[in-house]
Amino acid sequence: MEGFVTYDSGVPGLELGKVLDFALMYLFAMLRIGAFIIAAPVFGARFIPLQVRIIMSVMLTIPVMAYAPMPPIDVLTSKRIVGMVLGEVALGASAGLILTIFFAASVVAGDRIATTAGLGFAAQVDPASGSTAPVISQLFSLGLLVLFLSVDGHLTVLRLILDSYIHIPPGSVFDFSAVAQAGISAGGEMFAHAARLMMPVVSVLLLVNMGIGVMTRSAPQLNIFSFGFPLTLSVTMVLLYLGAPVLGLAMDKVIEAAIEALTQMMTGVANG
Repeated sequence: MEGFVTYDSGVPGLELGKVLDFALMYLFAMLRIGAFIIAAPVFGARFIPLQVRIIMSVMLTIPVMAYAPMPPIDVLTSKRIVGMVLGEVALGASAGLILTIFFAASVVAGDRIATTAGLGFAAQVDPASGSTAPVISQLFSLGLLVLFLSVDGHLTVLRLILDSYIHIPPGSVFDFSAVAQAGISAGGEMFAHAARLMMPVVSVLLLVNMGIGVMTRSAPQLNIFSFGFPLTLSVTMVLLYLGAPVLGLAMDKVIEAAIEALTQMMTGVANG
């Protein structure tokens, strides 16, 4: 119109379509790392608020967008996205569950020690899982978590998950048999590590209980609850105190085995 002067502001127009496409790719890339954080120990503990987990997933996805090849936007908006989403969630959750299975060795070992020592009734709510567990199991579990953080195990597993985006691009089809095999192997190794953690204490307590049984058999007038329980409890505390250094080394082996199992699972999926 006459009388009006137009000026070029120099500000490019906001293409909302490209912004939405980038947001969709960002959310798709966040599925794997988000599922891992929810399922993994330490990151997925109940005492960590959900908002912190979401922010952690968002921040860890930022470097992924810089180097990981993402599927085209036409693929993400098609029906194929359903299978791709399920695959990403399954891969991330499986990686977290592998670590959780190995970390359960400390809970199993503590539960067996508490049962043998007669401390099975001394149970509290575990702040990490929300379930009821003996106090010794909670001490073992917290000790393993502290050791895991002190050796930077959490940084190592996060590095493995982020590197998996290069070897296993988001949306790629992979062989789920490697994941299933890794889960089965992790279950067997978990019981093996639990036996190594509890065997020194449980074996000595078995000898103590046998001695108490012989004493009560030879002197029936003795009350087993008057001296048997305090003796067993005292022996358990002394054994846990004296065996703390060796127990720490055994827990370190559990962490190494967990990281090795996670590495083998990711390698098997990438090669499959």
